[in-house]
Amino acid sequence: MRLILSYLRPHRRRLAVELMIKFMGTIMDLLLPLLLSVILNDIVPTKEMGRVVLWGGLMALCALLCWLCNVTANKMSTAVSRDVTQALRGDLFQKTLSLSCAQADSFTVSSLVSRMTSDTYNIHQFVDRMQRIGVRAPIMLIGGVFATLTLDPALTLVLALTLPLLAFVVTLVSRKSIPLYTGVQEKVDALVRKVQENMAGVRVIKALSRSDYEIDRFDEVNRGLTERDRRAGLVTAISSPVINLILNAGLTLIIVVGAYRVNLGLTKPGTIIAFLNYFIIILNAVLAVTRIFILYSKGAASAQRVCEVMQAPAEPKLLAGQGQPAEPLSAVKMDRVSFSYNKRRPNLRDVSFALAPGQTLGVIGATGSGKTTLLALLLRLYDADEGVVSIFGRDIRAIPPDELYPCFGVVFQNDFLFAGSLRENIRFGRELDDQAILSAAAVAQADFIREAGALDRQADIRGGSLSGGQRQRVLISRAVAARPDILLLDDCSSALDYQTDAALRHALKTALPDTTKVIVSQRASAIRDADLILVLDGGEVIGQGTHAQLLTACPAYAEICRIQMGEEGIG
Repeated sequence: MRLILSYLRPHRRRLAVELMIKFMGTIMDLLLPLLLSVILNDIVPTKEMGRVVLWGGLMALCALLCWLCNVTANKMSTAVSRDVTQALRGDLFQKTLSLSCAQADSFTVSSLVSRMTSDTYNIHQFVDRMQRIGVRAPIMLIGGVFATLTLDPALTLVLALTLPLLAFVVTLVSRKSIPLYTGVQEKVDALVRKVQENMAGVRVIKALSRSDYEIDRFDEVNRGLTERDRRAGLVTAISSPVINLILNAGLTLIIVVGAYRVNLGLTKPGTIIAFLNYFIIILNAVLAVTRIFILYSKGAASAQRVCEVMQAPAEPKLLAGQGQPAEPLSAVKMDRVSFSYNKRRPNLRDVSFALAPGQTLGVIGATGSGKTTLLALLLRLYDADEGVVSIFGRDIRAIPPDELYPCFGVVFQNDFLFAGSLRENIRFGRELDDQAILSAAAVAQADFIREAGALDRQADIRGGSLSGGQRQRVLISRAVAARPDILLLDDCSSALDYQTDAALRHALKTALPDTTKVIVSQRASAIRDADLILVLDGGEVIGQGTHAQLLTACPAYAEICRIQMGEEGIG
């Protein structure tokens, strides 16, 4: 809960005013049964209508002030909870973007989405309801008990017998429900993950006619969430009937004892009526307190999950002690680099190479050989377990992110386009004019972007309104638009025909002569002209050199070329 308190602190003045208004409204509400008692016991017997009207008007004034205070306080609580949730959600989103890939993998994307949506909603509900009933209910409970003491201490003792039982029930429910609601949110993560998978793969599901299969899998996850929610709801649902039973038993006892005392002349009927009103107030206050603990259970579970993300250590950490190199060195270099995602099976082992500024590295290998992992290490999305990755003579672990990432232009294997115009997708929030965008489109062989009005063409989410080749060329345009020092292309021409692919490679070479390029491809033709080629297999470099050198020194590379290009195309 410290997290929530830290976001409430900037609003403490508004909260203080709101608390004061809520307190005044609650006091007005507590005065009503007391005034009713005075009217019935002292005013009505005098048969003076003027005094009855006067005291009745006083009751109406208290009721009006109570309504005004509650409306004003509730309006303020809505504003505070809205502002708190907005700030929390914004900071959580910013923190999520700053997580390293390893941290994001540990949380999982579906869990991060759930924390951003479902958990922040639970926190919003908690903050809002706590301001409304969290202030009013305790005041009504304590004030009601003190008011009954002024009316009839003997009857108050009967009421006091129920309070320890009520406290026991509320405490037990809250202690049991917090871990249960944490389990519910974990199942929400699984549900979000399943929905994401099905929405992303809806075309494949339809094409393979597997809708029924996926519906069954979703139902299984949905039933798991429902079962967890049922268990949590069962625990919290027990509280209201048990509390009602205890309070109704106390109410019955008070009526019996009150009637006995009226017969003995120890109290008056007006006092009993007022006492019953206060008892109902106390009953509602106790039920409200129960709801507070249920909200607290959900809010605490969600706040703990959000806090796990917010308090995640800053990664990756900067390596101290390395400034600018004394002289120009390799643009990109790996020195005996090894890496593993699960820290058990290596995904890359003992990889070394060096590129001078403006040179091109080609990377080829079977699926799962470590090609994309190599690019991830160059971008410092992950830190190498062993060895050193450096750019322009500096260990990338010593380069601040705001200095490192502007050096790169990158197209990932599964990159994305967002809903918006092609201009916005290529510009991507950078200060680029239309001329720079059109020049990048020319390099990417995206002639359709250079047509009149094409920059304003709207793309769907993930580029659903574009063909595969068009998507790849838009992504390449985005990567080269800012003229990066290092360009990373991860199998980004797989949807292009060979002629367009060849034109793209020629344009990259001539338009970006000073840009160091790392090209990952399944096509030998896409990398054959590279200054250096790495052949990967199972995370290891099994061949390194130029196209001509590898044809004689690396049988695996020669076989790939022979299969893809034939004997005539190898030379």
